[in-house]
Amino acid sequence: MKLKNIAIVAHVDHGKTTLVDQLLRQSGLFSAHEALTERVMDSGDLEKERGITIKAKNCAIRWQDTKINLLDTPGHADFGGEVERSLMMVDGILLLVDASEGPLPQTRFVLGKALERGIRVAVFINKVDRPDERIDEVKNEVEDLLLEIGSNIGKDVDMDITFMYGSGRTGYASLDKDRREGSLTPMLDFLVSDYFPAPKVDKDGPAQLLITNLSYSNYLGALMVGRIARGTIQANKQILWIGKDEKPKTFKVTSLQIFAGLGMATVDEAQAGEIVILSGFESAQIGDTLCDPQNPEALERIEVEPPTVSVQVSVNTGPMSGKEGEYLTSRRLEEFLIDAIRKNVSLKYEPTNDPKVFILKARGELQVAVVFEEIRREGFELMIARPQVITKEIDGVLMEPYERLVLDVPNESCGTITEKMAIRKGKLEAMSPFGEGRTRMEFHVPSRGLIGYRSTFLTDTKGQGLMSSYFTGYEPHVGKMLARQNGALISDRAGKMTPYALFNVLSSGKQFVMPTEMTYEGMVVGESTRPNDLNLNVCREKHLTSVRTAGKDENVILPPIPNRTLDWALDWIDEDEWVEVTPKSIRIRKKELDQNKRKVTR
Repeated sequence: MKLKNIAIVAHVDHGKTTLVDQLLRQSGLFSAHEALTERVMDSGDLEKERGITIKAKNCAIRWQDTKINLLDTPGHADFGGEVERSLMMVDGILLLVDASEGPLPQTRFVLGKALERGIRVAVFINKVDRPDERIDEVKNEVEDLLLEIGSNIGKDVDMDITFMYGSGRTGYASLDKDRREGSLTPMLDFLVSDYFPAPKVDKDGPAQLLITNLSYSNYLGALMVGRIARGTIQANKQILWIGKDEKPKTFKVTSLQIFAGLGMATVDEAQAGEIVILSGFESAQIGDTLCDPQNPEALERIEVEPPTVSVQVSVNTGPMSGKEGEYLTSRRLEEFLIDAIRKNVSLKYEPTNDPKVFILKARGELQVAVVFEEIRREGFELMIARPQVITKEIDGVLMEPYERLVLDVPNESCGTITEKMAIRKGKLEAMSPFGEGRTRMEFHVPSRGLIGYRSTFLTDTKGQGLMSSYFTGYEPHVGKMLARQNGALISDRAGKMTPYALFNVLSSGKQFVMPTEMTYEGMVVGESTRPNDLNLNVCREKHLTSVRTAGKDENVILPPIPNRTLDWALDWIDEDEWVEVTPKSIRIRKKELDQNKRKVTR
């Protein structure tokens, strides 16, 4: 059969995974009566809960006389490392762009990486049935973006790009922008056409493969995923592994599989161009090469964009440690971090002078939250500090990362947004009307100004704003910046929190805790109305007296508290606080628990 390797890429929420669902259904992979869960490629628990793709995934469909290996990639900028890895395995990309929102930061990032590698690009303008569609404008914006990226990377760009129009949710595509019905048959025909090239590989040379992903099977052990760059790989034959610094080793390929539908099929051999899954070697890393033992020749290692955010992570040293989690030691925590960076090349980790504390480097706070949410669900207890940007010193000048922030907001929110961004050292660079009653604003802002901003932004826009950003480079450091304007309400003793005490401190600020929960000295129980911190007794009980008063049986009504998620906590904390994470709870505490050793002025 002929073979095509194609990645579907887009900005977050532009409809990649929904389109893949329809392609799988309409290609005949599933019978008409078979129930197919929505967003079937988002198989992880966190992906289903958050409604986003976190890990790039493969599937395969057969159409006419061609097998198409499809890669569904994440759309969020924090998971850009997954997209960069996926581009190593494909010869074409189908770029999805929302018919209303147009190209956004992740669209720019993916297009830039694809054009650098000389990958063939086609564009699918999705959601053309939206009432606020701007099809012609969006097409012009994509063409302008192609020219801009081409000039930035110094390459000629082939502007003879095919544009298709349709709706992934409804399941139709067409070369005619005015059609609003049909099927995805035109897209499937297009994917197998000569527009996308077959893999440019040498089928007759000695075997060679670059490992671009790692997985694990309870039956087969460690799994290595990659595209065969040259030759043929056979099951039960010897192959040579070449790592980064270690001595090359030969091993026997115990299992060889290819992607078939949503699953995998075991084969005896696979030829160059095919994406395969091998087992038989436990300590491979992403970027390693597998090759013919008679021709030890390593391929160029995968290099992705460097991390921009670092976060300190520690074993739980709080008074409640060990009550809710299973794993508490620094050795187990280090093992998990090593495993996380093996499976994701955009993560880095390093130890510190304190054996209990490690530093994890990532692309953004969402990626950090996802890594630690996975650790938490495996039974770990740990503490996480506020994410910090990674600074550099260039020619004696301290430099920090900057980002281009693109916001789509209701018109009435523009003033509030501009004011908040000014506090975070953001400069307004472009502002234009966008659809009915909305404005698109673009800011040039330090990356640390965006840490913790998402929740504030959603509050300011009443949940109607869209926010996305991309890394633009390093610029001179702009000085100190407060993480948040208000101080913390801190418990001054250990005990059980009472409704009476919490009701009496309502005037001091907003609470994060519920009555009957346990507390300890130094635990943060709320946000103060003033800039400085405040120590409070939240365990006080109402004692009985012999005096009868009118308010004796007054009903205590406490306001609702925020949803205490890991993302919320990392957004909120300041540099002198930890987020205490256990499988059952998320608490915020001061790094110094003793109130006599801690300042309250910020």
